[in-house]
Amino acid sequence: MNINIFFGFILSSLVIIFVLFKPLDVKKQEFIDVPIFEITSFNMYELNNKGLQGLMIGNSALRYSDRYEVTNIDYTENTKMNISNMKAKRGLYQGETVSLFGNVNYVRADGLTFESQKMIYDKHTSQLSSTTPFLAYKEGNSIKGDSMKYNKKRKFIESQNVKVTYQLQESKI
Repeated sequence: MNINIFFGFILSSLVIIFVLFKPLDVKKQEFIDVPIFEITSFNMYELNNKGLQGLMIGNSALRYSDRYEVTNIDYTENTKMNISNMKAKRGLYQGETVSLFGNVNYVRADGLTFESQKMIYDKHTSQLSSTTPFLAYKEGNSIKGDSMKYNKKRKFIESQNVKVTYQLQESKI
């Protein structure tokens, strides 16, 4: 057999393989948002030079580079104005914002209580807001509405489509 025919056969085989068969397409998957760690049944304390500023308790949490995702969150905040507690089925703690989802309950030390299915608390502006129907009550007075914004510093509630039950006290003269 002639060596030229042999190399011609090899060359034509390689050309046919190159034309008919595509190279293996290897897909690369980039993991952009991977948890740094996971913790279960925890207490997390926020301390500053003035003392305990916050306490977060939860059943489990995933820590990402920019946030915590917590199940059965119980977050207590201690500020100059008052102490407040927030509970929910799920929570997202990111920077200065605490987002709560599912059976949200916010209670202030003086008894003011908010209930909703979704609330967002901005620690920087001291504003609590809900875009879902809510119930707020204190000492027999209650407010129901479609959405609300509550500013803790100004003690001001802004709401839409409200129904208010207010108990007046009679004065004896």
